[in-house]
Amino acid sequence: MRNLDLTSLRSFVAVVESGGVTRAAQAVNKSQSAVSMQLKRLEDLLGVALHERRGRQLVLTEAGDQLLVDAKRMLAINDDVFARMTDHAFEGEILLGVPSDIIHPIVPVALKRFHAEFSSIKVQLISSYTRVLKDKFKKGEIDLILTTETNLDVGGETLKQTALRWVGARHGKAWCVEPLPYVASRYCIFKNPSLQALKTAGINFEVLSHVDSDRAAEAIVTADIAVTAMLEGHHPEHLECIATKGKLPDLGAQKINIYGPLHESDYAQRLKDILGNAVRDI
Repeated sequence: MRNLDLTSLRSFVAVVESGGVTRAAQAVNKSQSAVSMQLKRLEDLLGVALHERRGRQLVLTEAGDQLLVDAKRMLAINDDVFARMTDHAFEGEILLGVPSDIIHPIVPVALKRFHAEFSSIKVQLISSYTRVLKDKFKKGEIDLILTTETNLDVGGETLKQTALRWVGARHGKAWCVEPLPYVASRYCIFKNPSLQALKTAGINFEVLSHVDSDRAAEAIVTADIAVTAMLEGHHPEHLECIATKGKLPDLGAQKINIYGPLHESDYAQRLKDILGNAVRDI
């Protein structure tokens, strides 16, 4: 199987559209002799005459008319593929900060949708505590952040208010123990309001340990050694919200806020919109 040369086809189309070899040579940035040679090679390859002389005019033969239609289509496909594969207009990177306690199920859903629309954009996910993320955002180190907090700072937007719930092991009994065993990571933003709620309700409690990560606290809760506080709908499947029947105080609600993006771009704004929809759909 022999292949048609796209460069020769481009010269052939230029000759037809410009009305002659001289103008075509200028259009494709080649010499007249080079263009004439390309036309001759096409005719030799196909075994047909593409042009014929009628007086001083060079007109297409029937075979030339047919090739012109196919050549334009082939060149259009070539140019479209090349443009799409080499178009770097939307390449870039977004630094997204999200507290670890709300990564699931928000982030997987949002990133999947975003990647389908902007596959060439790299999203670097930074997981940390709300106060750390807000500090980095103020310093310009992160483009876009989600937070969990009771208030909203200037420039932010509240996407949803979600109940803060007591959480324990599935079918666990730790919440019935006195004093109430409680665990949370050292920097958990829900720790202080949870302990304050217990104090206000006059419930004795014991903070088992000040662990350094949410996963460590989660392990202790999973073992039914203690309880903790998490946003409703964001706890792991192996834990459950405790139906305390009034034995433990209500923890109120927390805001899920979004700040940014710091730089204006279509893709950054689109990621913000997708995150907002993902939060609201939970």
